[in-house]
Amino acid sequence: MPYDHGFPDEIAWRGLVERFGYRMWAVARAYGLSPSDAADAVQAAWLRLVENYHSVRDLDRLGAWLVTTTRHEAIRIGKKRGDQLPGLPDDLPASDGDPVAVMLTEDEGRRLWAAVDTLREPCRSLLRLLVTAPEAGYAQISRRLDMPIGSIGPTRGRCLKRLRSIMEEQQR
Repeated sequence: MPYDHGFPDEIAWRGLVERFGYRMWAVARAYGLSPSDAADAVQAAWLRLVENYHSVRDLDRLGAWLVTTTRHEAIRIGKKRGDQLPGLPDDLPASDGDPVAVMLTEDEGRRLWAAVDTLREPCRSLLRLLVTAPEAGYAQISRRLDMPIGSIGPTRGRCLKRLRSIMEEQQR
């Protein structure tokens, strides 16, 4: 997205939200925050960008910065609420650098996340958690989603099959 190092104008800001918002939400929700707390974490990360935009040195790494900042805000909110976040480390990896994410163009990524958003639960949460916390084991996922360990693999398969169908329907 072309813009100078000054603060982004409204169009550039919308582009940033469209480009990175899904990842930020996925990270906040992966920490087990409620929808309203996840919204607070994402909003706080955007506020940190406004406060620190002048000091961002590498705009190509802005996505990683936003994801990391969202993660820190989610941890802060979780601790403030007294939540115990079982099993997930404080250093979930940013999506930047993930080989699958790198392969997808930004447009394909937006279409994919939009398709994930159309899925019912538990598919939506399960797929988001698998993407944002790939190192999480089935025991951790089971606790987070209140799902029997033995149903995670079959549910994942059904969810991916449904997601493929949605994506294929969009291509027609």
